[in-house]
Amino acid sequence: MERKDPSVLSSVSMRSDQSAGHPMNFKDRPDSSGTRKDPSVLTSVSKESYPSMGYPLNIKDEVNQEVLKMLDGPSAHQKPTELDLVFKILEENIVSFVKNELKKFLTVLHPGHTTYSGSQRNDEDVSQEAEETQRMSSKEAFLNITLNFLRMMKQEQLADLLYSKTIAPLCISKLKCDLKKKFQCVFEGIAKAGNPTLLNQIYTELYITEGGTGEVNNEHEVRLIETASRKPHRPETTIRQEDIFKLPPGRHEPIRTVLTKGVAGIGKTVLTQKFTLDWAEDRTNQDIHFLFPFTFRELNVLKEKKFSLVELVHHFFTETKEAEIHRFDKFHAVFIFDGLDESRLPLDFQRNQVLTDTTESTSVDVLLTNLIRGNLLPSAQLWITTRPAAANQIPAECVGMVTEVRGFNDPQKEEYFRKRFRDNNQVKKIISNIKTSRSLHIMCHIPVFCWITATVLDHVLKTREGGELPNTLTEMYIHFLLVQTKVKKFKYDGRFETDPHWSPGTRKMIESLGKLAFKQLQKGNLIFYESDLRECDIDIRAASVYSGVFTQIFKEERGMYQDKVFCFVHLSVQEFLAALHVHLIFITSGDNPMDEALKTSKMSKARKAVSPVTKFYQSAIDVALQSANGHLDLFLRFLLGLSLEANQTYLLGLLTQTTSSSTTSQEIVDYIKKKIEKNLSSEKCINLFHCLNELNDRSLVEDIQKSLRSGSLSTDKLSPAQWSALIFILLSSEKYLEVFDLKKYSASEEALMRLLPVIKVANKALLSGCNLSKRSCEVLASILSSQSSTLKELDLSNNNLEDSGVKELCSGLQSPCCTLESLRLSGCLITEKGCASLASALNANPFHLKELDLSYNYPGEAGVKLLSAGSHWRLNSFRVDPSGAWTLKAGLRKYTHQITLDSKTAHRNLKLSANKRRVTVTAEQQPYPHNPERFDYWHQLLCTDGLTGRHSWEVKYEGMVCIGVTYRGISRKEDSYSCLVGGNNQSWSLYCSGKTFFAFHNNKKQTIPPPSSTSNRVGVYLDWPSGTLSFYIVSSDASAHLHTFNTTFTEPIYPAFRVGLQDSLSGSSVSLLPHS
Repeated sequence: MERKDPSVLSSVSMRSDQSAGHPMNFKDRPDSSGTRKDPSVLTSVSKESYPSMGYPLNIKDEVNQEVLKMLDGPSAHQKPTELDLVFKILEENIVSFVKNELKKFLTVLHPGHTTYSGSQRNDEDVSQEAEETQRMSSKEAFLNITLNFLRMMKQEQLADLLYSKTIAPLCISKLKCDLKKKFQCVFEGIAKAGNPTLLNQIYTELYITEGGTGEVNNEHEVRLIETASRKPHRPETTIRQEDIFKLPPGRHEPIRTVLTKGVAGIGKTVLTQKFTLDWAEDRTNQDIHFLFPFTFRELNVLKEKKFSLVELVHHFFTETKEAEIHRFDKFHAVFIFDGLDESRLPLDFQRNQVLTDTTESTSVDVLLTNLIRGNLLPSAQLWITTRPAAANQIPAECVGMVTEVRGFNDPQKEEYFRKRFRDNNQVKKIISNIKTSRSLHIMCHIPVFCWITATVLDHVLKTREGGELPNTLTEMYIHFLLVQTKVKKFKYDGRFETDPHWSPGTRKMIESLGKLAFKQLQKGNLIFYESDLRECDIDIRAASVYSGVFTQIFKEERGMYQDKVFCFVHLSVQEFLAALHVHLIFITSGDNPMDEALKTSKMSKARKAVSPVTKFYQSAIDVALQSANGHLDLFLRFLLGLSLEANQTYLLGLLTQTTSSSTTSQEIVDYIKKKIEKNLSSEKCINLFHCLNELNDRSLVEDIQKSLRSGSLSTDKLSPAQWSALIFILLSSEKYLEVFDLKKYSASEEALMRLLPVIKVANKALLSGCNLSKRSCEVLASILSSQSSTLKELDLSNNNLEDSGVKELCSGLQSPCCTLESLRLSGCLITEKGCASLASALNANPFHLKELDLSYNYPGEAGVKLLSAGSHWRLNSFRVDPSGAWTLKAGLRKYTHQITLDSKTAHRNLKLSANKRRVTVTAEQQPYPHNPERFDYWHQLLCTDGLTGRHSWEVKYEGMVCIGVTYRGISRKEDSYSCLVGGNNQSWSLYCSGKTFFAFHNNKKQTIPPPSSTSNRVGVYLDWPSGTLSFYIVSSDASAHLHTFNTTFTEPIYPAFRVGLQDSLSGSSVSLLPHS
């Protein structure tokens, strides 16, 4: 290893050294005022105090002057006595200093050793006189002398030990000092303008959640933001930034590499800066010796250069070079690589050469792939941050843990705006406005977008007295652009309110930035270098001007050792300017900048003759829909939003004319609706609904919302577009995502397939009794194994899944990405074979499932033993009873209960027959004896047995009837609704008359869409423990769900019937049937 000249060693802090003596000051140097001292003035302290203390040379002024005259005069050689005195004191002073330093070195090498004697000193007095820089310099020089002497004495091992225990702490101290200066200040959304803010003052704890180990999502980030916004706000286990390398529960092997994902603007860079600052300020992670924060922006500039790993560290962190540290394997070192998505290095993990020598020079690309793989410096830990789309550049086997930075939840969004605006009325208006616009509400998941929104709304509230606030993304970004150009107009151009808003210089800037935004959006670039600017005919000097003027739109950055780097403040700003560029080019020249994309896209062939303007927007829709990952989703929203005349009016001056008309807008809306009718993915449909919102058309969504509110939604009659609208509504509502009940829409496998996007992001999915099969288990398994799934509870009870279906389901259950906590498979025809599949899945993924319900199946003793004897998992709840061979009956037949009508409760106009299994309303009163339990006014009766547990029965009806259940204590003697089955909180019923059905409880009716079947047979299923009561229309070959009540039963309930209307005493009847 090469050693540096001992006379040259960096100055680093020796704050911890309180025992060393202070060297004599030989040099004449500037004092604190910056002027050079007179060489005749030496420090004065008592000479008598010196010999025992080892202090620097200090002579009284009289002696001082005499000595200097003697040294300067021609007779200096004639008076050796005074000179001898000076050198004698010098010698003693140096000896004292050396002894103190050697004592310190011995203590470093052998803590607790006390046999070495040397002079002592009082630092409290001397520290005020000595200057820190000179003291450090002298100590470091002597340390190098000592090391050289040890090596001359052939004590290499001792020299290396002393070196590592003395030089490294000095270097670490200097590194911390420099990193503290670099990261203690930040700017919120602004490149260079304004006053810097201390990071520790504004840092808000970001949510970091563990995100599995394998899956990479290549979707456009606006889709990821949508997904994140739908996650239910329940308590989650989060990771604090200082614990990023801490082992999570259940993990035993140390984590070498953490990959943290998050969309642009979510706070990944600030997170790494806070981690670094806390380490530099000795707050956290002091077990780390060296922390090296890199950014891929800086590394990109070194793409063509060669370094060894040691040289790369020395290049960025010169403290390590000055300290001659070459062996980082002797220390706990952490490397941070921020912004993998901005990397322009190939990172070819397959073809790059294997490198294990940290001193061998190669390309930066090869260095990084070998460092990440662990070939170089395997003892180091790595933290890599990235946007989701770039995460797949790192092989899964190289990543120990994947984490995700979550954005603001709803309370945090509100907290942000309350901090930004002091006026409570303004805050309420802003929050209300954001909540009414789904697009704005979703985007406020990102902290940077909250800042953009606050910037715009602050301006609008001051300039629009009582006016409406922006409620679409396009309008919000137009106002953001207007605010920034207004700042330029007053602050930089020195213009006045009466001057035109759009000066020629401003227009040129916007046009240039728009061209750059569009070109780089097509390439997928967020970061731009000088070569990228030249492609768009932007001079580097002009770019610097743009970044200085539009500081909140376009920013310039400069790393420690790199050329200038430019970027937009957020991806959405780039996409807005790109859309504005395409719009400007089209309306000024008629050219379409998307022509190249149009050549490769699959255009709609059947397109009627439309105007060139309409054709332009239709072609943009086609191109955006061809994108597999939705990278043009937000761009399309902005482009269509710019088609509205109201939005174009805001930009008059930048735009020379408007091109919109009501006809054009309606043609675009119709075209989008036709696209929604087609079999598109849910993500593409959702974006098209957002596009309709930008065009102020909400008709599709409002129609479905109206049906949902009235309870008249019939999925049997929904068109593909209406299905898409339903999905959009469900995904936009937290109440539907907390508990998703498929039976509310359609208890069928077809409905399940259509509503899979909703199930994927739900917290709890109730799919019991929905006629699901093995096919459903296959798709549910794919959801369970998806890293983005939030499903915690899954109820599949009473579906004929059988063992084959359970096996398919277990392929998802065993995935490391599956975090399901509760699984109900009650009454699913499962035997020992299905239990074996479940046991295998739990062995593979034992960490999450805590509740398993296998009641009403036939697992046998062997199956129960398989699931009870797991050594790796622990079920808090495992239900198997009741069980037996009798449960292997398909559907609800296994729960059949023979019910009998109770004549003691029957109204006198009800006639019982067929051995009390048929009741008919009649004008002739029956000779029933008086009974306090008899209904006196309503034509009703109960059955004899109170039920708990699970039971099912089937009836056939004629005319008008109500089929229901009630507690025993229902009133019998009044003509009020309190005595009517369903008219109170003690009873539940289904009204049936021809094709008219409605659910009735607590005197509230809910209309049920008429089923496609015309059968007059109704099946009833009671799950008393679960609090569900379901009704089905039964035909010869199938059953269709009508309605399910969800409640909590507190006592046994009795089957009950109402037969006929009060003024119609014929034609209505109920017959109890054997279960089909």
